[in-house]
Amino acid sequence: MAVRIVYETHSTTTDNEAGIATGWLAGELSPRGREEAGELGARRRDDGLAAVFTSDLQRSVQTAEIAFAGSGLYQDVRLRECDYGQWNGMPVAMFDGERSRRIEVPWPGGQSYRQVVDQTRDFLRDLSEAWDGDRVLVIAHSANRWALDHLLNGAALEQLVDAPFVWQEGWTYVLPSGWTG
Repeated sequence: MAVRIVYETHSTTTDNEAGIATGWLAGELSPRGREEAGELGARRRDDGLAAVFTSDLQRSVQTAEIAFAGSGLYQDVRLRECDYGQWNGMPVAMFDGERSRRIEVPWPGGQSYRQVVDQTRDFLRDLSEAWDGDRVLVIAHSANRWALDHLLNGAALEQLVDAPFVWQEGWTYVLPSGWTG
């Protein structure tokens, strides 16, 4: 058996539209983001999901609550975006060329991408034990998707963090039974 993971990013925020890297700041869905969250719910409502997991940051929680109102949602701090520390809330343009330097070395006052991978690994271990054989949805952030691609598909973090973001209607992953990462 295995856990089948459907991954979706949180919907568009006012910071996204303004070109701001929110990091560990709460973030607020824009009107367009609220529409996207409704579309996510319509797209995934009959998808055979056993559970919906979300980052505990406001923008992910809002996305999940709009998309799956009245459903059991599980918030997990391990699904947070990378903490950019002093860079939380800075313009995204400042991050170009800097991300690859932060794979092992934390952002000033924050985390490294490797720490996000470690948190995601810990989340996946628990998911593997408790949800084997199920299909689950995870709503989180870019760094978490990079961690999933790295941990479950073997992609190099160095390539992932510098690649341009291209939105799509979810990514799918298979988490093998007994996975230990």
